[in-house]
Amino acid sequence: MLFYRIFGVILMVFVSLTARAQFLPDHKPMMNDVWEAFDQLMYKVTTEDDGTTVYTPHFPKILKDLDNTVVTLPGYMVPFELGRDHHMFMLSVLPVMQCMFCGQNGIPPLVQVTMKSGKVRFSNDPFKIRGKVHLNTNLEKGAEIQLVDAEIIK
Repeated sequence: MLFYRIFGVILMVFVSLTARAQFLPDHKPMMNDVWEAFDQLMYKVTTEDDGTTVYTPHFPKILKDLDNTVVTLPGYMVPFELGRDHHMFMLSVLPVMQCMFCGQNGIPPLVQVTMKSGKVRFSNDPFKIRGKVHLNTNLEKGAEIQLVDAEIIK
């Protein structure tokens, strides 16, 4: 009798893992040297007099060296708003349907993209984009790392 209970539990775990695996989106690895550099972003944490915690971006040398240079990045679109076509969006190494906070090593790097002209149609497929790196210290004006004047690479 104990054998059947153990077998039943093992079978249920196997079936649930198999079913879950069928719904996880597959994705291609997107990390390259530029993404690795972007992943070095750090924050200086301070506390103001009123107790508010402030996170100020800190850009290590590897990131500062990329500021105002043109780079090419593969990635997946993460839209800011609903809709099919987007002029500004985030670019990620993971698809939007995959949990950004799952897995190991924390949150994967994201980059804010502003297109030079026109809009990009949303897709679950990865694409390559080229743009000029802008390191932003004023978080009221967007993400810490931005790609401006971006264009899709075909």
